[in-house]
Amino acid sequence: MDSEEMFIKAARKKMRFPYKGQATVEDLWDLPVTELDKIFKILNAEAKKAKEESLLETKSEESEKLAVRIGIIKYIVSVKLEEKKEAELAKERKEQKQRIMKVLASKQDEELKGKSVEELEKMLEELK
Repeated sequence: MDSEEMFIKAARKKMRFPYKGQATVEDLWDLPVTELDKIFKILNAEAKKAKEESLLETKSEESEKLAVRIGIIKYIVSVKLEEKKEAELAKERKEQKQRIMKVLASKQDEELKGKSVEELEKMLEELK
């Protein structure tokens, strides 16, 4: 089942998640990954318990709902981790760019310092 189908089922069945009472799918996006992991552990324990108690390998509606809820938690965590990774890469790129700009500015200063008085005066005249 793809992520779109999971979210459609969750919305249509008004699924709730065990977090300080009940949380909606929308609420999950606001939670940190550590809290999502706690919810996952609760749901995973429920899934194992449901599997142990069953004498038949039939898939009930409740076990399907549980599988969808677990899938949604996994999806949201994976998205949040990917976003965190992308943010860290963007931060590293920004820092690298700033370092390069700083070195470039110092090299340009050195180049200006190497010019003669006449060249500097000529440059000033051109800027007027």
